[in-house]
Amino acid sequence: MNDDHYRKLERMYLSANINTQFYDTTAVNIWDKGAEISIEVEEKYFHALGAIHGSVYFKLLDDSAFFAVNSIVTDVFVLTTSFNIHMTRPVSSGKITATGAVKFQSKGLWVAESRLVNEAGKEIGFGTGNFARSRVELSEQIGYK
Repeated sequence: MNDDHYRKLERMYLSANINTQFYDTTAVNIWDKGAEISIEVEEKYFHALGAIHGSVYFKLLDDSAFFAVNSIVTDVFVLTTSFNIHMTRPVSSGKITATGAVKFQSKGLWVAESRLVNEAGKEIGFGTGNFARSRVELSEQIGYK
């Protein structure tokens, strides 16, 4: 267990400009090889048909998988090198939650998957990504505090 590391990652996530300026994250929880992120659906996330835009699906799926990986990489920021998403159901209200989990790891590559569900627990999307180490140390300068 590395609770201090997980809490620092959570604070880093919540303080990132993308999350303070554009998204209203309601919860982030990081643990060993896993992460969960939730937001309330708002009209500002909608496309022309009145449901959340695919970019919101991508962001939550990628972020939860990313932080699942960074939960076990304790010295540097990881990078998403590829990510595939599948949107299976539209959503226009309620809370949505993405849960990421590490599925494979080798010396320099991690694979994580994530699942996005609506308030009723029905899957609305899923994704799989590849992640690699960056050269950026986890430090207070990037919000890791």
